[in-house]
Amino acid sequence: MRKLLVIGIGAGNPDHMTVQAITGLNRADVLFIPDKGARKNDLADLRREICDRFVTNPASRRVEFDVPVRAEPTSSYRSTVDDWHEAIAAIYEGLIRDEIAGDGCGAFLIWGDPSLYDSALRILERVRLRGNVAFDLEVIPGITAIQALAASHKTALNRIGDSVLVTTGRRLAEEGMPDNAGSAIVMLDGKCAFNTLPDQDLFIQWGAYLGTPDEIIISGRLGDVGEEIKKRREEAREEKGWIMDTYLLRKQE
Repeated sequence: MRKLLVIGIGAGNPDHMTVQAITGLNRADVLFIPDKGARKNDLADLRREICDRFVTNPASRRVEFDVPVRAEPTSSYRSTVDDWHEAIAAIYEGLIRDEIAGDGCGAFLIWGDPSLYDSALRILERVRLRGNVAFDLEVIPGITAIQALAASHKTALNRIGDSVLVTTGRRLAEEGMPDNAGSAIVMLDGKCAFNTLPDQDLFIQWGAYLGTPDEIIISGRLGDVGEEIKKRREEAREEKGWIMDTYLLRKQE
């Protein structure tokens, strides 16, 4: 039966690669490299750099594939994402069927960790449920943007006896700072939802392109640095064509 590895490659620094991840890369006969278009070519380049640096298996080959662009959300965000995932599932199914031999091994290289705000595992479950191609699945964890953020700011994510909530920019804008957590990690925030919060005394630790030479980090009282973060974010996105960022919000003690 085909074997499929889903490998977490870290938050942007090739040094984030674990020994387990490097071993996984070299077990695979084929490595799948997603291409999200010219404006996000850096993402594919990092995967290529990782393969160049760590893959020593002479039988290994790379297959690059185009990732469809997600439609702008309609009145139903979930429906929009569902349609997008269905389109990617069809691509994944074809790659597994056509590029991996019946007893071969393939690998998807996943930014960060496959378990945290990445859809590869859900999409592969769609492929499995279709029943057109069978495969065994193995997941290899990676360093997340959350870990990289904490490391860059030299901070612990939790305070003693306190909880940490991991959420999205969309939920933060809708629900505000959670009452049941002293700290919140916010991901997938394309609209600087922190600027919608009434409590401008919150402490924020923000980071973009974490672990890379282009890393930007800013911290301080939200009311003092919120607009600076928004400005730097817009400038960086315009310059590079894409941005990956996350941040920690914390209630003042």
